[in-house]
Amino acid sequence: MSMKSSIGVAAFVAVTSALALASTARASWTVTNLNPAGSTESVAYATSGTQQAGYHIVGDGAQRATVWNSTAASWNSLHPAAASQSEAFGTSGTQQAGYAIIGSQRRASLWSGTAASWVDLHASGTQSTALAVSGTQQVGFARINGAFRAALWTGTAASFVNLDPIQALSQESIAYATTGTQQAGYAFIPSSGRRASLWSGTAASWVDLNPSGSTASEAFGASGSQQVGYAFFQGSGSRASLWTGTAASWVDLHPAGSTGSVAFAISGTQQAGYALFGGQRRASVWSGSSASWVDLHTFLPAGFSSSEARGIARDGSFTYVTGFGFNTTTNRNEALLWTIPSPGAAAVLGLGGVMAMRRRR
Repeated sequence: MSMKSSIGVAAFVAVTSALALASTARASWTVTNLNPAGSTESVAYATSGTQQAGYHIVGDGAQRATVWNSTAASWNSLHPAAASQSEAFGTSGTQQAGYAIIGSQRRASLWSGTAASWVDLHASGTQSTALAVSGTQQVGFARINGAFRAALWTGTAASFVNLDPIQALSQESIAYATTGTQQAGYAFIPSSGRRASLWSGTAASWVDLNPSGSTASEAFGASGSQQVGYAFFQGSGSRASLWTGTAASWVDLHPAGSTGSVAFAISGTQQAGYALFGGQRRASVWSGSSASWVDLHTFLPAGFSSSEARGIARDGSFTYVTGFGFNTTTNRNEALLWTIPSPGAAAVLGLGGVMAMRRRR
């Protein structure tokens, strides 16, 4: 390689590195309003890469399960033809989980991106709902003999597994999240209350995550070996929480000055949820500690009085957070997407990618 070429390569690397550092230092969250045109309300509950899942309401007032691809115009209805109402609570990027009301029954549901792909997971009891999907697994609950029971499916109604840990004692349980191998949620034990819970595919695998001193807890999200949710302590309210598989691993994410907080989702080293300030919920992101708290509500346009972050995902380029906020101008909840370049994304994308990201901003 010639000296001139070497200098050129070195200069390119130096410029790219400098831009990467500058981009990281200046990076801020970009907000996209996902509310579809003509919709009177929308909520996004989950995200997987560039796909978001939730519901929107049209003129007849019925909730319709919906997927987006990061823009309001990209929405696609998952609502089955025979249903009176539906919602999608989880997405893996290729499949979505939720429910559809058929007749008088709420039926756990699985989709693959279209209404026509609907799969009825309902197997037992009077009501059921799927709340999350990952890999080949779906989780949620089925109401059996009057009580909610944490449920696990693998793509069919016949695959239903009851995860309730102590059915003779437990009054109810729900599985909110799955990593594809582990499931997170809660079980209500009469002698000790609602307790954040972790399973590995069977009722017998149940692990009690409730931290010492907490009178109630739930785990809403799971990723890798970690779980997130809240723990309630008398005198200090609900506190956004992070676990690594045991009650003793509990980490308090609650930001200073907040009167209540909850973490709903986790991806890698980041967690998403909300924190209460002045009686209003504010969409929030953490990176494993209370001190790392970021107030996502500050990036919203004027007119939003409250907001919640419900899902988080990362790829090599961006971090995606989805949720909703109440818009006082339109007097409705509106599905929202926050995005920010992932740490180190500029170096991965190279000079062209950095310049493209700068043009977007």
